[in-house]
Amino acid sequence: MPLTFEDLLSRARALARPGRRAILGIAGGPGAGKTTLAEHLVRALNRAGDPWVAHVPMDGFHLADVELDRLGRRDRKGAPDTFDAAGYAALLRRLREETGDEVVYAPGFERVLEQPVAGAIPIPPTARLVVTEGNYLLLDTGAWARVRPQLDEVWFCELDEDERLRRLVGRHERFGKSHEEAVAWVMRSDQRNAELVAATRERADLVVRGVVAWPDGAERDRAGGGPGGVGADAGR
Repeated sequence: MPLTFEDLLSRARALARPGRRAILGIAGGPGAGKTTLAEHLVRALNRAGDPWVAHVPMDGFHLADVELDRLGRRDRKGAPDTFDAAGYAALLRRLREETGDEVVYAPGFERVLEQPVAGAIPIPPTARLVVTEGNYLLLDTGAWARVRPQLDEVWFCELDEDERLRRLVGRHERFGKSHEEAVAWVMRSDQRNAELVAATRERADLVVRGVVAWPDGAERDRAGGGPGGVGADAGR
């Protein structure tokens, strides 16, 4: 059955349990709307009262350009082996296991510089739910296989392919690439990664389809009912 944004909020809320921290993962290909969905969820869940939900993107675990140059991988930036997957899995494990009084710091990612920034995201001890998002949460090879066991649920974002590509090209243009450079990068690098991510779809607990750039109040829209619509299929 089609799900509303409020349905997704309820499902996210239900993951939190007394005495433990839950982690919700949002996976999907480049440009599918993972960050938009995560940000709307966190904003809506934190709206009433003290913030109890934190957002930790996977992008902070990009390897720095200097290391990608050393490894000869800079022209494939965004591929699975251009991230510190083991470090990401270790952070998720720490977030699950440490529920004391200390703030845990996660790295962020500066889009203008296209570089990771250490210690940019504080996760307070009051955070009972962490929403993390990225392409490779469901990948089961190498160190990426350590990620899924740390997540209570993983939702998979899907978007119409033409719209996903259009958004992706637009994103690269906003951060400095010409239109030709953006299209070339998307078709050479991003698309190869998207095909790899698409093969992990069946491992998700929930597939969320539709446009996820919801404005405030769009949680009331049904699938196909306008720009805020969302459809979902139960996974495993």
